[in-house]
Amino acid sequence: MTADPVPPTTEPRNATVWVESMLRSFAAYAVPVAVALISLWALWFWPAEYPEESARAPLPFQALTVDDERAPAQALQALALQPVRTVWDTRLSETPLWVLLALPNADVPESPAVDFPSRHVVALRCWNADTLVPLGAFQREGGPSASGALRPSRAGVALVAEPLPQRVLCEARFTGPARFTAKLRSVEELAALERQFHRQAGWIDGGLLLLALFTLIAGLINRERTYLVFAAWLVINMRMAALSGGWDYQWLGHVVPVPWLTPMRQLTLALYSTVTVVLFRFLFDDDLRRTRTLSPVRLVLLACVPVLAAAVVLPYRHFLPLIWTATAIGALVLGYALVVILIRTRSTVAMWYAASMAVTLLASLYEVIAAALGLRGLIGTFDSVTAALASSLLASLAIAEQFRQEHLQRVALQAELQHTFDFLPIGLFTLDPAGRFLSTNPALQTILGRTIEAEREHWETLFPRYEWTQLDAASGSSGTVEFETSLIQDDGIGRRFLVRAARAGDKIEGTLQDITDKVRTHEHLQFLADHDPLTKALNRRGVEACLSRGLQRLRRGKPLAAAYLDLDRFKLINDLYGHVAGDAVLQQVCERVQQPLASHMYLGRVGGDEFLLVMLDTPLHRAETVCRDILTRLASEPYQVGDRAFQVRGSIGLIEVTAGMTAKDVVATADRACREAKRGRSTSLVVYEHGSQAFREHEAEMQLVERLAAGEEIEGLYLEMQPIVSLRHPAQSLNFEVLLRMQDATGSRVPTERLIRAGENAGRMSAIDRWVVAAMLGWLTQHQSQLPTNQFICLNLSGASLNDERFIHDMLEMLERHRDIAHRLCFEVTESVALHDIGNSRRFIDRLRTLGAKVALDDFGAGYTSFSYLKDLPADILKIDGSFIVNMNRHPANVAIVEAIVSLAQNLGMKTIAEWAEDFETVETLAEIGVDFVQGYAVSRPVSADRILAARSGADFISDERISTYLNTLPPDDEFAGVDWVLGAPPSAPAAAKPQSNSMSG
Repeated sequence: MTADPVPPTTEPRNATVWVESMLRSFAAYAVPVAVALISLWALWFWPAEYPEESARAPLPFQALTVDDERAPAQALQALALQPVRTVWDTRLSETPLWVLLALPNADVPESPAVDFPSRHVVALRCWNADTLVPLGAFQREGGPSASGALRPSRAGVALVAEPLPQRVLCEARFTGPARFTAKLRSVEELAALERQFHRQAGWIDGGLLLLALFTLIAGLINRERTYLVFAAWLVINMRMAALSGGWDYQWLGHVVPVPWLTPMRQLTLALYSTVTVVLFRFLFDDDLRRTRTLSPVRLVLLACVPVLAAAVVLPYRHFLPLIWTATAIGALVLGYALVVILIRTRSTVAMWYAASMAVTLLASLYEVIAAALGLRGLIGTFDSVTAALASSLLASLAIAEQFRQEHLQRVALQAELQHTFDFLPIGLFTLDPAGRFLSTNPALQTILGRTIEAEREHWETLFPRYEWTQLDAASGSSGTVEFETSLIQDDGIGRRFLVRAARAGDKIEGTLQDITDKVRTHEHLQFLADHDPLTKALNRRGVEACLSRGLQRLRRGKPLAAAYLDLDRFKLINDLYGHVAGDAVLQQVCERVQQPLASHMYLGRVGGDEFLLVMLDTPLHRAETVCRDILTRLASEPYQVGDRAFQVRGSIGLIEVTAGMTAKDVVATADRACREAKRGRSTSLVVYEHGSQAFREHEAEMQLVERLAAGEEIEGLYLEMQPIVSLRHPAQSLNFEVLLRMQDATGSRVPTERLIRAGENAGRMSAIDRWVVAAMLGWLTQHQSQLPTNQFICLNLSGASLNDERFIHDMLEMLERHRDIAHRLCFEVTESVALHDIGNSRRFIDRLRTLGAKVALDDFGAGYTSFSYLKDLPADILKIDGSFIVNMNRHPANVAIVEAIVSLAQNLGMKTIAEWAEDFETVETLAEIGVDFVQGYAVSRPVSADRILAARSGADFISDERISTYLNTLPPDDEFAGVDWVLGAPPSAPAAAKPQSNSMSG
């Protein structure tokens, strides 16, 4: 029997882990604690290498300042008259100071020396006052130099001579707020003080510079601005300590030139204040906002700018009061803000920073008080060096505490993110650059319906390979990659997912969201938004989108055709059998229309019974075949709705879409082709091929519409006149109708029908009619003397103008200004427009007739069978519709209708004008019926205004001899003639109809 293999033991590994843990704890805790205990023991029990400075009384001296150069003997004589003192303050004066020192006879140490400790001295010369023998000289300019018994000592100068004279005469020069004192010390004591001085300078420089360098590097690596500001503050704090301790004359072991000392001291003071405020601002940004103390701190920060400027431009004696005042105010504001933060937030960071500020302020105050009271022994125990280190340490603790709190916040945030990662309903994943899953959250596995093993599963095992190419793009870009993908799950149901991914270091992090329901809902809503709910065909929005796609493909060279389908007389089904039946027929119509359509052809409903077919990538000949097939299918068999059957036919206008056309142009052109198809009798299909005459005409009309719609000035308009001849008195009157004409830029005439349609489509008919009225009034004012036989001039008004209150107001104003000729004008109003709002039409006619103008009902009899409305419209003339006049002799019914209209007009006191008279026979019949005036090519075509002015009467335009002879043979009607002439005069009152009999009188 083979023995089972023995599993490898884990004891050596456990022992190694235990030793590593012990050593880590020892280095992290035991060593620092041991160092701290030894340091405290040394401070308390071990002797100090540098004993404290012994209390020495200042030497008495006599002093005076002189502005001129003096010899030592002269100065000595002047000093004899000065009082004895122990201290002299220069008060920022740089005038040379002469001093006479008297050394004591008793208590003189062995190897004595005189200590001049002022750090502001820049030059010093000394003599034996009894013999005036020079003892030595010292100066800082050009680098410190000493000779004789004088040598630099700490921040000041020392006189070391063997032996020392009883009296010493010195000349000193200072810069800054200097205080002159002198003390008698032993050479050994002086040497110990110098060692202690240099030790303190090295301690503060080395310690704070090393801390500042560490902080600076940490700030640069972490890109933390607060670290950088704190590093600058440490360096400035070091210079402040050097200024207070007296070694600011050197920087990193190099002597600062004398001219630089004062500016550097000013900048040190200004920068210390500024950087302290900036550090405070950044350190307590959130706390300042919460306690609403940010505004005063900002004011202090802004005040630092003039302080910095003053440090550069002001002399030292003027700058010091300014910096003292600014520092006092700033300290009060920052102190107040700090107290508020401590009270309201109990912030540990604020506590450490408050301690740092307190140490700095108290040390400065303590040093001033101790110096003033002569307690120099106390200064040695707590001087500026100790204060600088303590304040820097406490500020470091404040910074460290702030970052500790931020670290705790990051840890809490990380835990919250982990919780969100685990419970977020959206799938989260992390991939390596090769596409392997590094991590997934539970939601992702639930969405995919399977467990994903980290570092084993690959993206391509779940999703198509080509989609990994899109996801892989995230590793090479700095933006976010977003795409949709699909997956067939084990249950056979396809799901849609939205993937968003971005590069995070060397990994790809992304989200996977199940959007299956959202996609289905969106597709359904999109279908409802783009399709007609009744017929399932595209609606207007869908048609516009489809046309936009077709126009884009057209620019790439793909053909495009569009067809407008209108069902003939479909409205009758709705009117007779209701909309339910009509809707059922429409649904069947759409089914038949869509049968011959290919996948790239779309049907859209643009009106009640109007449709648009958009045929992408379809040449015109193929589209024409499809349209003919549709027309055949529409009429192939009746449409069954219940027990009823309906026959429906349609008309189609097919166009070839060309480059440069817009969707609006396509629909308008196809609609026009469809209307032409409906008017045609031989075919129900009209095709506009690119380059055809109909296509060019429509393009010209569309260009004219755009020009008019743009609000440009209408150029090229002019007027022609067509004579209206009296059948009874052709040689006694000159009447005519004003006809609108237009020329294009090339001088070619624009068809009037095109101009009218374009004006109506562009909404500019009111502007065109306003021009016609104004132009006619101006022409008639100028030439009325040349028209003695003129009775009336007819002008057409469009329906759009009669519905425009602004136009009516303007036209009546023009007539008011031309009352002397207004009676010559006769405004033609179409019968259908007048009956649209009979009340408004009656008011308009009354206002025109009040001004003297006349009114004619145009196209009378076309479309209405009842004439009862004439009693409400007091018109002057009836213009019989031309459809009754053309070839009227071939249709006896037309003759009877015209005769009835003439009889009706005569009974109502109106005159009649027959339009479209084309031949002699028609004129003869009209004269026999009793028509008053005739207008048409049988009499005259339209002529220019000059020909009207050259004529004497309407008879001058009759070129047909038979008509002229016939009219001359007609017997005159005196009653008619009188009325005819009265028609041309300004009426005193509106014309009235003949009186009717009263049926009640019997």
